[in-house]
Order: sequence, then structure tokens, then C-alpha cells
Amino acid sequence: METERGKLLPFYLVVDVSYSMQGSKLNAVAQIVPTIIDALAKAPILSDKVRFALIDFSDDAQVRLPLCDLLDEHMVIPSLSVRGSTSFSAPLRLLRAEIESNIKQLKADGFAVHRPAVFFLSDGEPTEADSVWQAAFSDLVFYDKATKQGFSMYPNVIPFGVDGANPHKLQQMIHPATGTKPMRMFLSDHGQDPGSAITAMAEILISSILMSGQSMAAGNSGILLPPDDDLPGGVKSFGSDDDFV
Repeated sequence: METERGKLLPFYLVVDVSYSMQGSKLNAVAQIVPTIIDALAKAPILSDKVRFALIDFSDDAQVRLPLCDLLDEHMVIPSLSVRGSTSFSAPLRLLRAEIESNIKQLKADGFAVHRPAVFFLSDGEPTEADSVWQAAFSDLVFYDKATKQGFSMYPNVIPFGVDGANPHKLQQMIHPATGTKPMRMFLSDHGQDPGSAITAMAEILISSILMSGQSMAAGNSGILLPPDDDLPGGVKSFGSDDDFV
């Protein structure tokens, strides 16, 4: 049997590219991957612990950057453009397929894989019925360990809302919502410049990648989110039971 090559933590950034994201919002999103690359280049040992993928969505969902080592010399930063309206079910279904395929491949390559982390960024709300995207979300995150029913490779999901995002919809996507290591969601303050808000969200994503990678390098495991005291200005975090004020 092949010797295990180490443990990886996959990160999936899922970004809304519906027409409401045009302008400064899309420009800010386009800078996220280059900024992560710059941060990892300063601590290259961390790139051995994390993998990163980018999925965009509107009416449909597309893999813009397959799961990869961002410091790989062959990696090409994808370009993004706005299109269509807002389907939450499309990226959720694509995520399930990608996660399953990616984890199987990484394990075949000799890696152990920690539970993936999904950062889901939107400036609006789904244009489809709640029952449609909620069913897709359940297919992505539901797993019963006792009966082994559901998706055993389910990810941790951290929603990010900017500008016109519906916080009540995004709050339903926090996973796990309870337990010993519950996830949280991040919302920009009302009235904040949306481009600046996305830049702030990128800071949170990068902080999480670096903190999680450092933790894994020290022999620990799991995704880490920055504490509220370390959040950039104009952004607040919320748990699954928190009220919005």
C-alpha cells in the first residue's frame, strides 16, 4: 500500500457572478485568488497543507479553478464575468460532485483529506423556490453516521453576505450549525461599499487558510475561523441562532 503523503485541507470558494455583481464587486472578487497566492508565497510550507478551488454561479455553476496547489507553476488564474441570475442549487449540486471526485482522487494519490471548507459568497438571494436550493443543500451536507445515509464527505460551509444578500437565507447554510465546532457566517455592515466589503471578506478567507494551514503543520486538524476581535472593519459574524440587528 502506498505511504500516506500527508493530510490536506481543501478550500472551495463559491462566488456569485449574477448581473448584480458587476462593477466593483466583481473586480474585488477577481483579486481574491491573487491575494491568496501572495499570502501563501510568504509561507510556502502552508501550500503543502491546503488545496484551493474556485466555483462561480449564476443560473448555472462552473468550476473556474479546479482544486489545486495555488503555488503550482502551471496554475492559471481564471477570469470572471457576470452572467444570469442567482441559483443557489446549481453551485450546491456542483460542489457535491466536485468534492466527491476531488477527495477520491486525493486519496488515490496517497493523501489523507480533512473535511473540506466551503466559503459561499453572494450579494443577493436565490431566484428559485426555497425548497429547490434547500434540497440541494441537504444533499450536500446531510450525513447520518449511524445508518451511513447521506454524503459522508460533506463540507463545513461558511456563508459570506455582502450588499443585498439575504442574511436569513444565508444563515440557513451555516454547517455545522451546532456541535463542538459550529461554523459561522459573515455579513458586511448595511451601507458598506460592496467592493470594500468583498475585500474584507477576502481577508477573512485568507486568515482562515493561513491559520488552518499553520494548525495542520503543527499536527492539529480542522478549519479555523478568525475570532470576532480580529475581523476587518465593516464585517460581523453570526451563528445559526443569532438575530440580525
